[in-house]
This record gives sequence, C-alpha cells and structure tokens, in this order.
Amino acid sequence: MPNINEIANHAKDSANKLGIKKFDIYGSIVDSTSVQVDQGEPKQVKASNLSGVTVRVWNEDRTMGVTSTTDVDPRGLELALETAYEASFFGVKENVPDFSPQATIPITHQSDQKYPQAPVAQLIENLLTAEKELLSIHAAIKGVPYNSLAQRDIDRFYLNSEGAMRIESHSLASIYLYTKTEEEGKKPRSAGAFRINHSLDTLDINGCIQETAEKTISHLNYEKIKSGKYTVVFSPDAFLSLLGAFSNLFNAQNILDKQSLSTPDDLGKQIASPLLSVCDDALHPANVGAETFDGEGTPTRRVSLIDNGILTGFLHSAGTAKRLNAQPTGNANIGAKVTISPNFYHIFASAPADQELSLETTENVVFIDDLQALHAGVKSLQGSFSLPFDGWIVNKGVKTSIESATVAGDFLQLLKSIIFVEKEAELTPAGVCPRIWIDELSITGE
Repeated sequence: MPNINEIANHAKDSANKLGIKKFDIYGSIVDSTSVQVDQGEPKQVKASNLSGVTVRVWNEDRTMGVTSTTDVDPRGLELALETAYEASFFGVKENVPDFSPQATIPITHQSDQKYPQAPVAQLIENLLTAEKELLSIHAAIKGVPYNSLAQRDIDRFYLNSEGAMRIESHSLASIYLYTKTEEEGKKPRSAGAFRINHSLDTLDINGCIQETAEKTISHLNYEKIKSGKYTVVFSPDAFLSLLGAFSNLFNAQNILDKQSLSTPDDLGKQIASPLLSVCDDALHPANVGAETFDGEGTPTRRVSLIDNGILTGFLHSAGTAKRLNAQPTGNANIGAKVTISPNFYHIFASAPADQELSLETTENVVFIDDLQALHAGVKSLQGSFSLPFDGWIVNKGVKTSIESATVAGDFLQLLKSIIFVEKEAELTPAGVCPRIWIDELSITGE
C-alpha cells in the first residue's frame, strides 16, 4: 500500500502547481489469490494485485471532472489531476457532486487488521481435501464442478483538499462448493454452500462441506409439484437475493431518477408486514468485510430502511442527501458517476407473530433454498418476478425435493404477505437474515 501521507502530499503539491483548489482522491489495492480444482487435480490458480485511484477535480466554475489511474507516483497523480481538471469544463452543470459534509468526521470503528495469506499450495491442498471428502460422502455425488477457495487483502483510502484523510485495511478468505450428481434414470441434481471469514485458519471449511452434502443428498429423491398457491418459506440467501433485485426501493438515486418502486413521499408509509424490519448495517459484527467509509469518505453506519413494516429511510450519497434534505448514509461509490449500493443487510423480526410457525410441524409448505435467473426473471421497475428455484416441499419436517418449478409474484405484495419471521438468523454474502414465511405465493410446476 502506498503511504497515504505521501500520496496526499504529492497530490497537494501537484494541485498547487496546476492551480487546482478543490479535488478528492479515492483509491484501493486488492491483493487476491484463488484456486479451483477438478477431480483431484488443480484446475486453475489466479493471483492478482489490482490497484487504482479515482481523482475528481472542481474548477472555478464549480463543475467537476473525473479520471482514473493505476499510477500513484508523483508524475501519475499530476497527470490524473491535470486530466480531471481539463475534463471538468465538460462536466454536468446541474446537481454537480460535491464533497460529503461528513468526510472529515472522525471514525471510531477503525478497520486495519490484516491476516497473513496462506501459500497457494495450502489453498490447493485444502480444496482438494474438501472435494475428496464431498465425493466420498455419497455415491451419487460424481463431481464438484464449481468450487473456489480464495483469499484477499484489501486496502482503501480517501482524501480531499479540505483535509479529509481516511485509510483502512482488512483480509478475507472464502470457500464455495457446488456439487453435481449422477444416478441412472434420474436427472442430475446440484446444491452448494458458501463460507467467509478473515483468514484461512478461521474459515469453516468442514461446515461448508457438510452443508453442501446435506443439501445435495436431500435433492436426490425428487417429485413434481402441482401448480397452485402455497405458503412459501424463503431461505436467508433466497430472500436477500430477491431483496437485492429490488434494491431500487431504497436507492435515493434511483428514486430521484424515477427508476424506483418508491417515491420521496413514501417515507413513513406501511410497505410491508409489521413483522419485518430491514437495516443496512455495514458495521454489523457478522460482516467480516466491514468498510468504515464509502467512496466519498462518508462514515458507514446502521441505516434503518424498514421498521415494523414502515419505510423509514433511503440509502444516500452526498448529492442525493442534499437534494432530498437528508444526511449521507455511507453508501456512495465514486467514478464517472456517483452510484449508490447497499453495504450489508440486517433483517430481523420487529414484533412477535400471532403464531409460531415451524417446518417441523407445518404441512404442505414450499421451502425455497436458492433463486435462479434473477437477471432475466425480475422486472425491477414493475415489481414483478418469475424465477426458477431449488427447494423442497415440506410436510411436518419431511423434505421432498421439487423436480422443477418457478415462483412468481409482486414484490411489494410479497412484503405485505409475510406471516412469520424466524428468530434464528444466518450469515450470507449479502447480509444477516432469518427464514421468511410468505402467505400464498404462486408456484408453477413443470
């Protein structure tokens, strides 16, 4: 990681030399290694060191130019500042991005702990062992066609000409396993699992193996399902996938662009069952890749989006916050355009339900584990979805895999049709969430 103080000094010197009064720089360096295996042999090894900075410059007319570079030595920074300054005269005249008013606020939750990266040979050995163990668990499991064991070191920084200076570092390790079965006279079945932690030493590889095996075996005996309306239970991963597909609901930029299911007037309205609460919480203890500031230098935080079913907040950049008379929330990404994205969802039950529901006692419930084809089956501006899924029909705890089916509905109606939010939450790549029970969703069998 280049020394941020050196970068700041080089940037200030170059800006003074060029007569630039106002600029900011956001940069990151990602050092990653990943391996894949196939049938007991290493299949692919990837190693990369990706670095880059985004430089924004404002001119005397208060319009802004942007450029990106991977060169952070004095000459590279000077060239980037010069290019951004030249581009600023062609910048937008309305709603020009500006510094975040919170870019200089001190951050108490500093993230700077890195863990040693394991040798590539150890990654390959661990993944080969995981593949071998999976193949030995059941005769029907013939391969693990999709697998990955990866580790990353991430350094990020932000600085601007008004004295803001932020830096953070962290490490991540993750494993993904996805099986395929072969049985005579039967269709191939698949299932997968994922784990993430700070380092290879703390990564729950055995838990990933066991979850993958259990799911795969549970799909071996499958049956067709009759089309109709069912009580549907979404796994944490499936529900967060659906929520992510309709994230324009909370995205202030989408709302201002009229590309959202929400309007500014919807704040304070009941949009979901009173049982549901949703937060964007980058600093949640379960978020091992927690970022303490966004691309504009705004500190990240817990942002309430839905509370007791009521829409309580949107995700903002500095620009959208100014236009909607709100505060930046730490969800901005800077580039040619400032975009907004969620950090880490935290979903929980906001009130006790009238009835406790359980897969162990309920009859004829569809349990959806994994949604597919989200890129094609979601109409995010209409609120509708029709998606193939992997899952089971559950009768009093007995799970029978569904051969092939799709689930369809309207997302806003789905939110209002939640009848139970379980207490126990699970960690997924997108956030922390429990199982969510929905009343009467359309399931179409093959």
